[in-house]
This record gives sequence, structure tokens and C-alpha cells, in this order.
Amino acid sequence: MIELLLHMFRATLSSATPIMLAALGGMFTYYANIFNIAMEGIMLTGAFFAVYGSYFFGNWFLGLIFALISGLFMAALFALFAIYFRCDQFITGIGINMLALGWTTYALRSTFKVKGALISPKIVPLPKWNIPILDRLGQVGNIFSGHPFLVYMAFASALLLEIIIFNNKFGLHLRATGEDQEAAKSAGIKPIKMKWIATILCGLLSALAGVYLSLGYVTLFSENMSNGRGWISLAIIILVKGRPIGILSLSMIFGLFESVGLILQHYKLAPQFASMIPYLATLFVLYFYGKEKKKLQW
Repeated sequence: MIELLLHMFRATLSSATPIMLAALGGMFTYYANIFNIAMEGIMLTGAFFAVYGSYFFGNWFLGLIFALISGLFMAALFALFAIYFRCDQFITGIGINMLALGWTTYALRSTFKVKGALISPKIVPLPKWNIPILDRLGQVGNIFSGHPFLVYMAFASALLLEIIIFNNKFGLHLRATGEDQEAAKSAGIKPIKMKWIATILCGLLSALAGVYLSLGYVTLFSENMSNGRGWISLAIIILVKGRPIGILSLSMIFGLFESVGLILQHYKLAPQFASMIPYLATLFVLYFYGKEKKKLQW
């Protein structure tokens, strides 16, 4: 029983990481008053290009670079239409997500000549970090040690961004842009520039979430691999009103639900039902959030 719980907590850290990275990226656009639902598509594109670079060059770092370039491109595409041309942000985000799903499916089949999923020993995964201090703690230390570096980066970023957003000039300018664009202009802030920066940062972090999915969480790429994680990240951002510490906490909760679902599969529970658990949890959380918000309005 204890070993099962330890395994579940370790899996929670792993499951929470892609959701947290994407949500931290979406936090920037949230404070810039941009409704960015394109995180799902950017994450999926990042996952594909991470595998592409790792497969053809035999190097996980080049896979990471390819993914970041794809995230930069997709974010710039979103910003071009949503910020520069002032198209509807929701429709633009839907378009980005559909483009990512269709293109990655086509690229998987045309480039690798496979359908469904690419599994190959040529895909080099992210390296895992063994932390000596934690290794000395036995089974408890094993929960936190031996993860890919993006796990530690995600948690450190949440703590760092909490300081940057609320105790830094950049964070002040970002929040001012989202709260009142005209007032920000009068204070010498360039709102359009801040919105572009926020969108680019969102794209880079969402792409890193994709990297972790395909080179860290597992070592493969499958069609529609992001599987709604971008939407869960968006729900978390809305629920905690963009607070990085809140994003960290809720990501851990949803990661726990996902790890429980994976463990239940070992008890002959239908995998389709187990995979539903984190999304059902999202719906319940959004329901109670909406209910509380309605009470406050009354």
C-alpha cells in the first residue's frame, strides 16, 4: 500500500508538469487580457517537433530547440491575427488548434509513414536528474529525484513568476496592459508590445509542455497527444485568476487525478474511463467555481 502511494505521488509530479508549464505560459496572456485558447495546439506542435528533432538528429537538445521554434512560430501566428489584425481571439485560437491537429497528423503519416503513434529507439528522451541529497532519503527521496529537468524547471518557474508578476517592473507593466490599456499608454507603457511579448512567452512555455509530453512523460508521439491538457491549463488559469502559486497547486491536484486514473488501469478498470477522471474533475471544479461566483453576484 505504501509503495503504491509513493508511486502515485511520483506520477503526480510527472502528470502535473505539462499542465503547469502550459498554464504558466497562459498566465502571461491572461494578465495581458488576451483570451488565448491556442495552448492546446502549440503544445501538440511542440510535442511533434521535439520528436522530429530527437529522431532525425539523435539529440534531445535539438528536439527541444525544434519545439521552441515551433512554439515561437505558432505564437507569432496567433499574435499576428489576434493582436495585429484584431481578429476574434477565440476563433483565432480555434483555428490554431485545428491547424496543429491536422498538420501534425499529416506530418506524422507523411514523414514517418505511420498512423496513430511513432515509437522508435531513435527517439532520444530528456535526461533524468538524480539529486544526491534526495537519493539519500530512500523511497521518499525517490518521489522527487530522477525526473527530467523540465519537472524541476516547472516548479521553480511557478515560484519565480509569482515574484516577477507581483514584485517586478515587467509584471506591473503586464498587469497594467491588461487592466486598462489607455491608462497604460498614458504611463509610457506600450500595450501592443507587451501583448506580443506575453503571447510569445506563452508559446514558448506551451511548446516546453509539448516537449515534456513526447520526450519526458513518454518517449513517443501520437496523434492528438496533448489530449485536452491545454484546455485543463486554461481552466486552471481562470480558476486561480492567473496566480502562479495557484497554478502550481491546482496542477498538482489535476496531476493527482490523472495518476489515480493510471493506477486504476492496473485494477482492470477500462482505460477509457480512467482517462476521463482528470477531465471530469475539471468539469466539477468549474461547476463549483461558477456556483460560488453566482452567489457572490447575488
